[in-house]
Amino acid sequence: MHELRLQTERQSQLVDITRQVQEAVAGARGAAVLVYVPHTTAGVTINEHADPAVARDFEAALERIAPADWPWQHVEEGEENAPTHIRASLMGPSVVIPLREDGTLALGTWQGVFFCEFDGPRTRSVHVTVVQ
Repeated sequence: MHELRLQTERQSQLVDITRQVQEAVAGARGAAVLVYVPHTTAGVTINEHADPAVARDFEAALERIAPADWPWQHVEEGEENAPTHIRASLMGPSVVIPLREDGTLALGTWQGVFFCEFDGPRTRSVHVTVVQ
């Protein structure tokens, strides 16, 4: 397993980690790569990375779907982060990406891998594992 370390800058932020994931598995032989986020207020997804506006649209949409001003029952004094758990679950904790024979990620032309921060800014981990 390879661990990526990220420092996010905003409460909600999608960070393109495609290059870091590819570097972590460079030259590896296997069927696929598992990218896993070990946090309950963060996730990972695959989507368009050619236009940074797509990531911003995701951030805004998820804030509208699970707004902070909802009457949440999960309330930790000083850490009112109930909506961040919902947003993270909507995105999911992992993705699986097929590997080509040359060890590169078999992503589509416009696809990229995004770490999804919902309770930042924080230092986060992403686990990258080649699956045989």
